[in-house]
Amino acid sequence: MKMVLPEIEHHPLKPFLPQNATILMLGSFPPQKKRWSMDFFYPNLNNDMWRIMGILFFNDKEIFLNQDKRSFNQEKIMRFLQEKGIALFDTASSIRRLQDNASDKYLEVVETTNIEFLLREIPLCRAIVTTGQKATDILSTQLKIEQPKVGDFKELLYNDHPLRIYRMPSSSRAYPLSLEKKASAYRMMFQELLMIK
Repeated sequence: MKMVLPEIEHHPLKPFLPQNATILMLGSFPPQKKRWSMDFFYPNLNNDMWRIMGILFFNDKEIFLNQDKRSFNQEKIMRFLQEKGIALFDTASSIRRLQDNASDKYLEVVETTNIEFLLREIPLCRAIVTTGQKATDILSTQLKIEQPKVGDFKELLYNDHPLRIYRMPSSSRAYPLSLEKKASAYRMMFQELLMIK
């Protein structure tokens, strides 16, 4: 009997690349649409990315939630990213889900994202941040660099331009670290990049 492969999913979002972006954050791939609470990156209400950003920049983990606390406020998030110069996309452009969940472990990457293209669109970028293991694997292969440890960075010259590659803890609840400890790791990075005090 012939095994039927899951269908290929193409990335449902366009890269978010503000012209003033100095940092590019890369995950692996969005979860299934049924888990979305907005049409933007890190849309799953159980993902802590926007709580981490809320803690670091506003001392309020719920600032990016709508009043009903059941969805994120996409417009507020986009305004914040634009103002701070933070770009977002993912390291996979098309995938197959080998199981019916959002785990990176069960993502088969069919096509990786062209990171060089993204960097050309944001010439002020001085740091790339991966937010999970699969994203780190893909980026380090593309850039031919040794992977940084979680919470740390490597430096390289990219087209004669110094670039830091940070590897941050995953913002997924499946990653075994408290929200406070994740926020602490991200705080160190944003402080090193002089984006917060």
